[in-house]
Amino acid sequence: MFANYLIGLREGLEAALVVSILIAYLVKTERRHLLPRIWLGVGVAVVISLAFGALLTYGPRGLTFEAQELIGGFLSIIAVVFVTWMIFWMARAARGMAGELRGRVDDAADGTVWSLAVVAIFAVGREGLETALFLWAATQAVTQTGAGAAPTWEPLLGAALGLATAVLLGYLMYRGAVRINLTKFFTWTGVFLIFVAAGVLSYGIHDLQEAGFLPGLNNLAFDVSAAIPPDSWYGTLLKGIFNFSPNTTWLQAVAWVLYVGIVLTLFLRPVRVPSTPTSTTAPAARSRA
Repeated sequence: MFANYLIGLREGLEAALVVSILIAYLVKTERRHLLPRIWLGVGVAVVISLAFGALLTYGPRGLTFEAQELIGGFLSIIAVVFVTWMIFWMARAARGMAGELRGRVDDAADGTVWSLAVVAIFAVGREGLETALFLWAATQAVTQTGAGAAPTWEPLLGAALGLATAVLLGYLMYRGAVRINLTKFFTWTGVFLIFVAAGVLSYGIHDLQEAGFLPGLNNLAFDVSAAIPPDSWYGTLLKGIFNFSPNTTWLQAVAWVLYVGIVLTLFLRPVRVPSTPTSTTAPAARSRA
């Protein structure tokens, strides 16, 4: 539940930041009459995201077990790709987000009603589609656990609470009541989500193994079901947060280790600033001339 809360908080805060920047810029430039266009775009983005989530949830139910596992496995891997891209993008683009959005507003403000609405649709809709896909993948991993199924409402409640918190923080930041160090926020949540995404990747691979698309379903790297029963409180906690499986295949284990090792290293490596040439070279060159 906490992992889904964090997903909803992070993705929701990104969307809330976008909306607050758009609204604040229009208010400061005395273009309040354009605010309904922003809200129109936000509303369309929300509807599209909900429809996408419903399609993911109810679409594959009429298929065979193998087909459901195949679709679920590929969608889980796609979700990992999206959330990995999102983690790196937000870590780099948080500081320049405001200027980029303001430029888009200026370009679209003098156009049709849909011009400015499209800016909001793409800015918010991207977050909504990523959230729907990743939450679906994470929820599938938690609710379909071998012998029994965990209640679906728990991860959804966690995500809803995260989104509600994000909306509140976005409003408070717009009003100037809260100042958040976005660089630190997206760094720490990015590290946590890397481990969450690794669990979703492992679960997606297991789905593909059950569908017969990938081999090695019965080749277990470890089985700690006796020490960590899936129905225990700590087993449920590990499953709910990190999608930990007490019986993991070799392919799942290798994929988890490679993903965490590579992505975490790239994410935490320091950003190198290109050095500028010193001014002493110019006089030297002139003196030689």
